[in-house]
Amino acid sequence: MPTAVVNADHTVTLPLHHGRSGGTDVWFVVTEASDSNHASAWGSSVSQKLANAKGTAAVQRVSVERDGTIVFPHTVDFSPTHVLAPGPTGFPPSAAAPGAVGEPGYSPLVELPDGAVLNAPQLANGTGAADKVVAIAANHRTVRYTLTDGFARGNPVVYMSTEASDAGAAAIEDVTFAPALNAAPAPGEDGTDSARATLAAFTNGPTGAANPQRQGLNSALLGEGDPLNVLAWTPNQGRYSPLWDVHLSRWAPGVRPTRQTEVARIADLADQGQILGFPSGPWRPSNFIVNCPIIAQR
Repeated sequence: MPTAVVNADHTVTLPLHHGRSGGTDVWFVVTEASDSNHASAWGSSVSQKLANAKGTAAVQRVSVERDGTIVFPHTVDFSPTHVLAPGPTGFPPSAAAPGAVGEPGYSPLVELPDGAVLNAPQLANGTGAADKVVAIAANHRTVRYTLTDGFARGNPVVYMSTEASDAGAAAIEDVTFAPALNAAPAPGEDGTDSARATLAAFTNGPTGAANPQRQGLNSALLGEGDPLNVLAWTPNQGRYSPLWDVHLSRWAPGVRPTRQTEVARIADLADQGQILGFPSGPWRPSNFIVNCPIIAQR
């Protein structure tokens, strides 16, 4: 992402933009645009697949004032208390509640008057700021945000997680609950005619903070580090989208779990019966989205 500065403390510094919603000031970032011209104007990555969400409930149609201020129909309540407690084996959690909740109709996806779609997560307003916001510059020009480690195409990457369409996922990611995102087309579709891309998140991966094979939501909930989710594409590829179609993945009984870094390999193992869906059945989409723009490759 061209305007992103990755910091040594596992955060990213991004330009922060001012908008309004219902007469209230809001502050947002732009991580992707649906075409290269708008990506250049906003300093973001390109995800042409975002245009496939136009006309669905996953996109807010915004207006733009003469001075360039974006006016959003819906915003976020950042005041709830985040709750997350591990279960006996980490995942599933024994208690979970998101620390930020979008108003009905809120989505980070916005359609500009000219038809372009931006991924523009709101990170602060009068109710507070997103939990992963580390600092906002005094002049409100930049924001520092906590990053998450993962893998894409076999390589380590860092991404910023901002919304999830499922309340439990929003609590685990510590991001805004935005159920409208789930209207983005279409579960299980990963091609250029979809707005989604595939992500695999293990529920029973190897544990142990010092274990080089460590991976999984179970490990993360036990406090051992990021879950090291596996993302199918990178921003230089036409099938990339920040809207990740989560496939909760579990190792089959009797199979020794190992760290995975490529979705294609996970799909192969699923075809062999070594990886299953959660809580049961074949490997498949889990019917929710997480908005996780890739920021950089490690």
